[in-house]
Amino acid sequence: MPEKARQPDVPQDIAEWGELVLSAHRRIRPLVLETPVESISDLAPEASVRLLAKLENLQKTGSFKLRGATNKISLLSSQQRSRGVIAASNGNHGLGVASAAKDAGIAAEIYVSSYVSPSKASRMEQFGAAVCRVGETPLEAELAGRRAATESGKAFISPYNDVDVIAGQGTIAVELQTQTPALDAVFVAVGGGGLVGGIGAYFKWVAPRVEVVGCWAKSSPVLYECLRAGQIVDVLEQPTLSESTAGGLEADSITLDLCKRVIDRSVLVSEDEILTAMRKIRDVKGWLVEGAAAVALAAALKDTSRYRSKTVMVIICGGNLSPQVLDKL
Repeated sequence: MPEKARQPDVPQDIAEWGELVLSAHRRIRPLVLETPVESISDLAPEASVRLLAKLENLQKTGSFKLRGATNKISLLSSQQRSRGVIAASNGNHGLGVASAAKDAGIAAEIYVSSYVSPSKASRMEQFGAAVCRVGETPLEAELAGRRAATESGKAFISPYNDVDVIAGQGTIAVELQTQTPALDAVFVAVGGGGLVGGIGAYFKWVAPRVEVVGCWAKSSPVLYECLRAGQIVDVLEQPTLSESTAGGLEADSITLDLCKRVIDRSVLVSEDEILTAMRKIRDVKGWLVEGAAAVALAAALKDTSRYRSKTVMVIICGGNLSPQVLDKL
């Protein structure tokens, strides 16, 4: 029988989640960058709020996804490591898994759809991963990747539906506790929920006064609608500049319950607001950030009046723009 990837029991309380995040931080600290925090208050000069940004776009692969992939791969058994790993992703998760696998000296296969950006596929291959092109949609690629993992006995690494991956993403919050201990709120873009789940769980454990704000593109509010329904439901999506947060949720996703417990507020932003935020941070700071990062930024910028005299953190989750989004920018 194929050996399943290690999946510990899902923690039942926030303290368990917090301990897992802290353990992940200690484990991956030598392998990922501690990304800087910089002021972006000049993006809203009229607001009396201290606005900061955590620059995960400066992470080794240009995205926070490296954290979860590195933690997961670090916890594989020697037998699993000898077999290699499989992931399915047209973008940041694939890059994260490819890079983490290279650092660990193990083989990686990344299943992508036919619409993958040639530049991102090339970067995965530069990290030493084998890129397998299957189907026209990310879902088709994922199903093919999961089948291949089952048949080969290789570990399949989910981008969000995995305790170890979520704990790895949450290490951002551990860094923030040192970098900005007097934090009042943190704005996080939400796709599958792994990033906001990990960050939120750690803050709820060590600093529950920090307000965790989940941010969605109105065009793709999948987990938002699932949280409203109290269960995973099908959600109609429209094209969005926030490519990294688009897509459905797995039927058994552990992020639904976790996000229900750690997200304090939700903010939805339009495509115009996302594009405006991308242009503003480019023009004022000279930074190119991807659409998902601009979702959190746009949400914070429209909410500044709520946080007068307070310190607010925006997670700039990545800077890997597709050619299509770059053209619109």
